[in-house]
Amino acid sequence: MPGMASKAGLEPFLTPERLAPYRGAVGGDLDAALPLYEWNTQIGAALLEVLGHLEIVMRNAMDRSLSVWFSTTPLTGEWYDDPLHLFDSYRTDDVQAAHGRLARAGKADTHGRVIAELPFGFWRFLLSGRYQTTLWAQALRHAFPGLQPQSRAVVYGIVDDLGTLRNRIAHHEPIHHLDLAKRHADLLQLAAYIDPGVGAWVDSVSRVATVLAARP
Repeated sequence: MPGMASKAGLEPFLTPERLAPYRGAVGGDLDAALPLYEWNTQIGAALLEVLGHLEIVMRNAMDRSLSVWFSTTPLTGEWYDDPLHLFDSYRTDDVQAAHGRLARAGKADTHGRVIAELPFGFWRFLLSGRYQTTLWAQALRHAFPGLQPQSRAVVYGIVDDLGTLRNRIAHHEPIHHLDLAKRHADLLQLAAYIDPGVGAWVDSVSRVATVLAARP
């Protein structure tokens, strides 16, 4: 079995361009840059774990609030199939794409499966300013009962930052230079806005603080 490649031997495969931000952070030293690169991946994985937990509990809380509100209207069907209230072609495209994926997979088109198919960006956009006087005021504020006063901008700011972080991790980009402790704290706070017990659970399963402390 061949031996492990040296740090210099790895650089052509990882590429100098990819390692450049890490080398720049440690004065150009490749021996110090590679451990930082490895740690960047480790902290990204730890953050993705808790981001996944948050995404699931947040979309379900938002779905419950929207479903309760929609049931009080004279409309029929599901809230996410109502273009009148989504009034945005990108969001309706997200919903149609979710239906399509279920159909292609031969899965039953149930409410829960559609909700699970909708991407993070869908939920983030529902919290944007264009829905302040509609979906937020009528429904979505109830998904975050722990937030007082109930400011949509506070929720959106956290969700938007976390969405950007999630995308950077998914695309294997550097995050070592960001205030990751602050992002983690915001994530836990948002979970607590949904439910204090949920926030405590996400905190209890998070590896982020441990991995942050191990930064080379």
